[in-house]
Amino acid sequence: MKKIWQFSLPLLLVFSFTGKAQTIDSLKIDFSGFIESYYVYDFNQPSENQKIPFLYNYNRHNEFNINNALLRVKANYENVYASFALHSGTYVEDNYAAEDIKFISEAIVGIYLDDKRKHAIEMGIMPSYIGFETATSSSNLTLTRSMLAENSPYFITGIKYQFQPSEKWTFTTLLTNGWQRISKLEKSALPAFGSQITFKPIENATFNWSTFIGDEPTEFGLKTRYFSNLYFDYQWNGSWRTIAGFDVGVQKSSIGENYENWFSPVFIAQYSFNSKWQTAFRTEYYQDENNVIINVNDMAFKTFGNSLNVDFLPTKNVKIRMEARWLKSEESIFLKNNQIVDNNFFITTSMCFEF
Repeated sequence: MKKIWQFSLPLLLVFSFTGKAQTIDSLKIDFSGFIESYYVYDFNQPSENQKIPFLYNYNRHNEFNINNALLRVKANYENVYASFALHSGTYVEDNYAAEDIKFISEAIVGIYLDDKRKHAIEMGIMPSYIGFETATSSSNLTLTRSMLAENSPYFITGIKYQFQPSEKWTFTTLLTNGWQRISKLEKSALPAFGSQITFKPIENATFNWSTFIGDEPTEFGLKTRYFSNLYFDYQWNGSWRTIAGFDVGVQKSSIGENYENWFSPVFIAQYSFNSKWQTAFRTEYYQDENNVIINVNDMAFKTFGNSLNVDFLPTKNVKIRMEARWLKSEESIFLKNNQIVDNNFFITTSMCFEF
């Protein structure tokens, strides 16, 4: 890993000094990056380094830190393309803790199968096809990620086939190493299957349905997981934008032939006052009674959440954000002053730069 970093970082820096795009005949190379610093104050004042175990972004209390720093190189040559990205930060420390390869965010090789570029195949470490929130916060309506997004894959490793018959429809199928995995833990497990259907009836509206089916390793052996992600993203006008999403999953029980389930609805509304000021409100709920995805003290996870953020955009490349977030659980799962409580309130601020 150290050798990869030592080789790749100087290469990326060379591209940054020579411009965003370099073209040699039909070879085109683009360089881009993202960096986000943050500060969080959690009023429960946790003593642990990772303040909330089921969240993976902005997860250091009363500390200035880097959530995500990303450098990416993209190359296009005729009908072949590739993307390679390195990243670091507390998000990487927390979300990639189980992986041997931590500092590679993307490593993709793809090819268009026809001149009109309707058919494409990609292979490698890819951003997840599930959900509407990404690891680069500048593209998200809220500063922190929803519980739904934090507990579904941010990345996958495998092969993807994409068919785009028109501007309105995109169909995707995938074979992957499993639920957010670079390294496959159980070599005997078959590749997981994924699908995605995206429909854009008009330019400012998006319907998306993503699915996952695969055998996931547990302490009781491989258990089959079925998962569905639905969302609708609509830009009502120049000021209002809303996203409504719903995740539901089932997994074969560790004991017997029954299936255990979890689900999460979320709704986000964003209002833009002008080109420099925005605000967004989110309300959400996550239920995982059997601790399939979220296991906090072996208690049923049933948690509501609300958040409100204000964003300032001094330039098109910089975003300064502040968010207040409150989580309320039916069970006492949060730690406050060495006591277990049922709620958690924290304020997050961040500044990010994207180029």
